[in-house]
Amino acid sequence: MSTPNEHPFAHYIRILGKGKNGSRDLTEKEAQHSMSMVLRGEVEEIQLGAFLIVMRVKEEVPEEIAGFVRACQSAMDVPKCSVDLDWSSYAGKRRYLPWYILSALMLAENGISTFMHGASGHTAGRIYTQEVLPLLGVNPCASLHDAAESLGKTNFAFVQLENILPKLEDIIQLRPLIGLRSPVHSIARQINPFNAPYIMQGIFHPGYRQVHQESALLLGQNNMCVIKGEGGEIERNPDVECFAQSVIDGELVDETWPPLFKRRHVKDDEMDIHRLPKIWSGEETDEHGEMSIVATAALALKLMKKADTQESALAMAQSMWDGRDKSRHAGS
Repeated sequence: MSTPNEHPFAHYIRILGKGKNGSRDLTEKEAQHSMSMVLRGEVEEIQLGAFLIVMRVKEEVPEEIAGFVRACQSAMDVPKCSVDLDWSSYAGKRRYLPWYILSALMLAENGISTFMHGASGHTAGRIYTQEVLPLLGVNPCASLHDAAESLGKTNFAFVQLENILPKLEDIIQLRPLIGLRSPVHSIARQINPFNAPYIMQGIFHPGYRQVHQESALLLGQNNMCVIKGEGGEIERNPDVECFAQSVIDGELVDETWPPLFKRRHVKDDEMDIHRLPKIWSGEETDEHGEMSIVATAALALKLMKKADTQESALAMAQSMWDGRDKSRHAGS
């Protein structure tokens, strides 16, 4: 019997999984090459599963995330388009309505070109951006080229990951099968397709804030803010302290935003997404929700240096909310 030749991808699994004394992290170059193989379909399913599990057990480091992201950026078909703010949306909401969507639309209405990308359906019982936008009169785009056109007209666009990098979407959808998050949940948040100069990221596990912060620096993403967002989305819960870990002009910066209410609000048991256009139009009000919208937008405004202090950022965001065109997203 002849011995089969070793598959090229086995080299990367061995680096990660050779035991506590023999294994090590991937270099940025190794991470980029291994992810390029994944994206090109040059990896067997059993190899991909092993790779994801070993990576999850050891936990990814900034150099690995940076290499993975570089591979993704090289694989994308991106048209020329000027975008101010990159906004990822990969977690979904289960306790409160997705107020962050109204934050992003409000920023877009005020001249801040905002590109949102995300995935949906990977975790049961959550509300995702894709299903909410049509209720607000906004249709998700089918490609980055469609997004560029939408951004030119309305300053806003949303594209599902499956229409940007289908293989990444496939891996995210493995979560119910594997039972664990994978590095793709971090990678997708950082792909920044249009190379926006400002980036907002929300994560659920606080330990990943610094990984995102340091990998952004490696990628040359010099103005980025990452928070433990409500449910894992880029949404500030105004009831609790918000710790933001950022890159500002290429420097690592940590900042704490204090809570805006003395008492916590109860979670939303109904989660009726049809309330969102009513909140935008002013037909209904929601103290917690509207402050979530304002407080989340304030994070972006301060990151973008449109406000010098937390107080002025909050005041600017509140003015935007108060002055919004109430007919614009009042219903599909």
